[in-house]
Amino acid sequence: MLLPLWAWSALAAALAQTGRNATQSGLTARLGTLGATNVRFLFGLPFAGVFLLAGLHLTGEALPDMTPRAVGFTFGGALAQIGATALMLQVMRSQSFGLTTAWLKVEPVLVALVGWLILGDALTLPMLGAIGVAVLGVLILTLKPELGRAMLTGTGPAMMGLLAGLAFGLSAIGFRGAITALPEGSFLIRSLTILALSLAMQTAMLVVWLGATNRPALTGSFAAFAPSLAAGFLGALASAFWFIAFSLTSAANVRTLALVEVIFALIVARVAFGQGVNARQGLGIAVLLVGVALLLRVST
Repeated sequence: MLLPLWAWSALAAALAQTGRNATQSGLTARLGTLGATNVRFLFGLPFAGVFLLAGLHLTGEALPDMTPRAVGFTFGGALAQIGATALMLQVMRSQSFGLTTAWLKVEPVLVALVGWLILGDALTLPMLGAIGVAVLGVLILTLKPELGRAMLTGTGPAMMGLLAGLAFGLSAIGFRGAITALPEGSFLIRSLTILALSLAMQTAMLVVWLGATNRPALTGSFAAFAPSLAAGFLGALASAFWFIAFSLTSAANVRTLALVEVIFALIVARVAFGQGVNARQGLGIAVLLVGVALLLRVST
C-alpha cells in the first residue's frame, strides 16, 4: 500500500522528535525541566523562520493573511502544549516513565473526539476501532502487570496524566485549527506560517516566565550552545513535519500514527544502550502496527 503524504510526514516527525528527545535529555540535569523545555522553542524559532523563508522562496507564494481565528487557535495550541509538558513532568516526578507514557498515549482517542466536536473532523467507527487497537498496543508495550494495577489505583496521578494527554490533544487540535483557518496559501506555506507563529508565542511566554523566576535556566541554555542548537533544530524539524501532516488530515490520524515514536525510542535504546525487547514488548509492537495499518487502510 502506497502511503499518503501525511503519513510520510508524520513518520518523519516521529523520527525527528525521537532524536530531539535523545538530544534534549542531557539538558534537563543542567538547565532544569523548564529550562530544557524552553530550548526547543528558543533555539527552534530561528530554524522555523528559515524553513518559512525557504518555503516562500521555493513556492513563490506570499505570506497568507492572518485571521483572528487562526491567531486564536495558534495561541490556544501553544499554551496547551506548554501546559501539557508541565503536567507530564509533574506526573513523572512521582510515577514511573512507563505508567506516565501509558496515560499520555490515550491521547489519540481524546484527539479524535475533540477534533470531531470542535473542527468537524471525520470520525467513523472503523477509525475509532483502529485508534483503539493502536492505543492498546502502546499499553501492552509500556505497562507491566504491577503498573497496570497502579494505573487503576493511583487516582490523582492518573487524572493528571489523562489531563496531560488531553492538553497535548488540544494543542494538536489548536494547531490544525489554525492551519485550516488561514484563507489562502498551499498546505506547506500555511503549515510553516503557523509553526513560526506558534514558536514565537511559546518562546515569548517562556522567556518572560524564566526571566522573572529562573534566570540561570534561561542563560544556561546559551552556555550549552551546541546541544541546545541541535535540540532546537530537531524540534523545529519535527514540528514542521507534524504541522504539514495536520494540514493534510485530521489530528486524530496524525497523533495515532505518532505512536510509532515508542518503537523508534526502543530502537534507540537498543542501539545506544544495548537494551533488548522482551516478549511483552514484542506483542505490544505487533498490536500497535496492526492498529496503524488499519488506520491507514480506513483513512485513505
